[in-house]
Amino acid sequence: MKKSILAALFLVAVLTTSCDFVRRLAGRPTSAQLEAKRTTILEAQQAAHLARLDSMRRIEKQMADSLARLEEHLLDSLSQTKGTMLNPAKLGGLFTTKLEARYCIVVGAFRNRSYAERKLRACNDAGYTATIISFRNGLMAVSVCPSNSLDETLKTLRALRGKGICPQDGWILVNE
Repeated sequence: MKKSILAALFLVAVLTTSCDFVRRLAGRPTSAQLEAKRTTILEAQQAAHLARLDSMRRIEKQMADSLARLEEHLLDSLSQTKGTMLNPAKLGGLFTTKLEARYCIVVGAFRNRSYAERKLRACNDAGYTATIISFRNGLMAVSVCPSNSLDETLKTLRALRGKGICPQDGWILVNE
């Protein structure tokens, strides 16, 4: 009988000393309730994070669409001008240089030939094949990346501006 009383006391002691039993008696949440609350909080945080990501994706798409529309507008504007604003005839016409491609990027225009040659060397040192274009009005332009595609030339112009080869006022020469 002593053994059964001891076993019963041991069982009562184990049951009454568990954390959940003591918490329940004190009116506190049990470990299962705490785990459920933690899971709920994590799910809410994850939902908020996913909402922020979706918002960022929407903004990124809007920006990409806006840039695409702007680029399309710029290409349309350049196509509609048919090169009149960037035509060599506006600068007095070409003097000696015959351009092979329809478009080229002008990275510098100079009156002094030594300055033009210095820019030519800088472009060649940077890995671009550069050409000096002479105009009848005495202006000498250094051009790089000749192309027959306006879209390709426009993309190259943006890339060159990012690399420091082309100044912000660099322009596309349209050879017609």
